[in-house]
Formats: sequence, structure tokens, C-alpha cells
Amino acid sequence: MSTQIFRSATAELASEACGDRILALLNEARLTRGRAMLAVSGGSTPRLMFQSMVRRGFDWSGVELFWVDERIVPPTDDQSNYRMTREALLDSLQLPTERVHRIEGELPPDEAAARYIADITQTFGLAAGELPVFDVIQRGMGPDMHTASLFPGEPLIGNTHDIAAAVWVPKMGQHRVTLLPGVLDCARHTLCLVSGADKTAGLREVLGTPPDTMLRPSQIASLEMEWYVDDAAWAD
Repeated sequence: MSTQIFRSATAELASEACGDRILALLNEARLTRGRAMLAVSGGSTPRLMFQSMVRRGFDWSGVELFWVDERIVPPTDDQSNYRMTREALLDSLQLPTERVHRIEGELPPDEAAARYIADITQTFGLAAGELPVFDVIQRGMGPDMHTASLFPGEPLIGNTHDIAAAVWVPKMGQHRVTLLPGVLDCARHTLCLVSGADKTAGLREVLGTPPDTMLRPSQIASLEMEWYVDDAAWAD
């Protein structure tokens, strides 16, 4: 598999295309392995994607839902990725609580990270030192080419052996918890959803230059990634 780019006229259409592909991959994983492991990102474009997925009437049995990253805020906070996903997707699905593996952003950063690692380790049945293999990881890209909560220059980008970690993001003045590059690299399928003209320069650089993940974190796993982009982000 190599990089694939799927262009759509609008953010809504790109979100629908990405969402439909995720549902197909989840169904395939469930048929093959008996369950499907999905990690999703936050942001305004994934909200559109989740709303589209709800409309499809998909059977979510056997799907375990995780998050790529989360801000250290309570689950009721406007900045919470979990809250956005709950409002746009989960409230309509009524997925069993035991299959919703949120990052507990109301806890201190290191504790939230440790609990998330423990949850992933137990759910995947990992031995010491093993990394989880997600069936699907849906990521986004910031204008600065960050992905997950890995921003350019972040030392954790060099950590390929741990599952997740707390991270301080100076640019945002905020603590977060994020999956780490080793996990992002291991996913069976990675789909990156990108929309908006503010992403154009970063998208060109990520897709058009040799990988340097310390400078361009969105290039993590980018050689085997599906990109779902709108015309505003692509901008011929």
C-alpha cells in the first residue's frame, strides 16, 4: 500500500468519504478478527464525519472506540475531544460504556496517560513492551503540520516504544495526552482528514518532501496513508 489521496469539493463531502471508508474497514476487521479497534481525532471536520457516520445506520457491535489524543480538560468542557465525539456520534449510537475508551482529561496529565495506557494494554491483551495494532486510526493535520498532539520539535516524536504519554504544548499553553509514533506507525489503516485553506501550505509540504517527522509530524506513517482532503486544502 502507498499514499492515496482522495479529493472532494467540500469539507462535508471529504468527511463523508472518510467516514464511509472507516465504516467499511471496521466491518472488514470485525469479520476477520471478531472485533474492530478504532482511534479517532477531534476537531470540526471530524464532527462532520461523525454526523455522516450516524446517518449510515451502521451496526457498531464489536467496535472498540479510542482517541488519538485529548486535552487535559473535563469531559464536559467545550475543548474536550470526547465531548465532541459524544455529541456528534455516541449520543446517537448508545455504544456500551465498556467499549468507549476515553482519555480521562479531568485527571492530572501523567495519571490520565497512565490510565489510558493501562486501558489499552488490557483491551488489546498486550504483553510487556508490546504496542497495540489499531485496525483504523483517523488523524488530522494542523496548519503547522502537527498530528495527534505531536507538534514540530516535540521530543516525544522520537519515542517509538511507548503507547501514549502526557505532553505539554507550549503553543497552546495546554497539557494533553497523545498516542505516540510507534502506535501511529503500527495501525493497519491510517486515514487523515484535512480541510480548509489554512492547511494548503502544510499539506503540500507533508506530501511533497522527504519524511522528517520532527519537523513535519504529519509525515508519521504518511507513506502508507489515505488522505481525504477538500478542494480548499488542496488548492491547485
